[in-house]
Amino acid sequence: MQQTLDALLQARQALKPCDFETVDLPTFIGEVEGLNDVNMRDDMADYDCRNNRLAQLGLEQDGFNDAVNAAAAKYGQDRIGVFLGTSTAGILETELAFRNRDKLTGTLPEDFIYSKTQNTYSVADFTRHYFKLAGPAAVVSSACSSSAKVFSVARRMIEAGLIDAAVVGGVDTLCLTTLYGFNSLGLLSTQACRPYDIARDGISIGEAAAFALLERPSHAMDDSAVLLLGIGESSDAYHMSSPHPDGLGAKMAMQQALQSASMTPTDIDYINLHGTATPSNDAAEAKAVTAVFTQAVPCSSSKGATGHTLGAAGAVEAVICALALQHGFIPSGLNTTEVDAELKLDYRLENQLQPLKRVMSNSFGFGGTNCSLIFGLAGTKGDAG
Repeated sequence: MQQTLDALLQARQALKPCDFETVDLPTFIGEVEGLNDVNMRDDMADYDCRNNRLAQLGLEQDGFNDAVNAAAAKYGQDRIGVFLGTSTAGILETELAFRNRDKLTGTLPEDFIYSKTQNTYSVADFTRHYFKLAGPAAVVSSACSSSAKVFSVARRMIEAGLIDAAVVGGVDTLCLTTLYGFNSLGLLSTQACRPYDIARDGISIGEAAAFALLERPSHAMDDSAVLLLGIGESSDAYHMSSPHPDGLGAKMAMQQALQSASMTPTDIDYINLHGTATPSNDAAEAKAVTAVFTQAVPCSSSKGATGHTLGAAGAVEAVICALALQHGFIPSGLNTTEVDAELKLDYRLENQLQPLKRVMSNSFGFGGTNCSLIFGLAGTKGDAG
């Protein structure tokens, strides 16, 4: 997390011209360097693919391994759930397998294991076995809201008494299907994406892994602990790849999140916008935000820094919100130079040091699958509602 924090505070640009694999497209990407050099643990070799290598890399950061193992020792391995989001999972492995199929018979390579690589459940299965957990596990694949919705799944499971803690998060990696697919929709920008800019023209695809450990709140928590205070979900099903023009589903998700947290719009200090940098998506989200928040709230999109990490975006932006809360700053919206005034948002172009108590994170996906999360610091949980 320290590297992510440093990158945010330094407003570091990480997107670069696309040079991934054999892709020949004039666009920018956010690539995690060195994934091909990650060695899978011996007992996890069958899960070897780009997506699971990135998952392993993420699980080994910031003492997360130790935290999960400590929770398993405390509650029992069967009382820890695993709920992860992904969009394309390990589809790159299938792309490579088809490239290397037998020229005469079309048979795929013998070492290609679909169930442990491309299968959407693969990353949860990998994580569950990595920690030797025995609790319930599932993957949510609802496009760009995937790893936001897993927070909701985990909380329901904990509240139902089925588990005591959960590993949540998201993993998505670059592949040809995603890059060429979004290009066919005319959604890729030819430069680093510019959310909410008057000249915004499309997304930059990135890859990422982000994880969190959810547990019931306790009196022993430090004041800097981050709490999941509210969740809102909706499905407007307006169109397969375009948002409702008035942001209907987004509005419903934000309102539900506030209601579930017993909060009013004035209780939110910052909004991490979905902000993909497409003309229609940003406009629809802006309409939804201004409908819910009649008073301007500081906001920005972190996709200018990370690119759109698709199924991992919700978890990545949850981590960014946690860092903003714990270190007291509003992250800047990178690459945006002139905010579209018609969208009427208090969009921040520079980092601002400011104590934050409660923040909202928006994740809206294809097909109208929408999720808004509200996070707050344990030391300020009683200040609202």
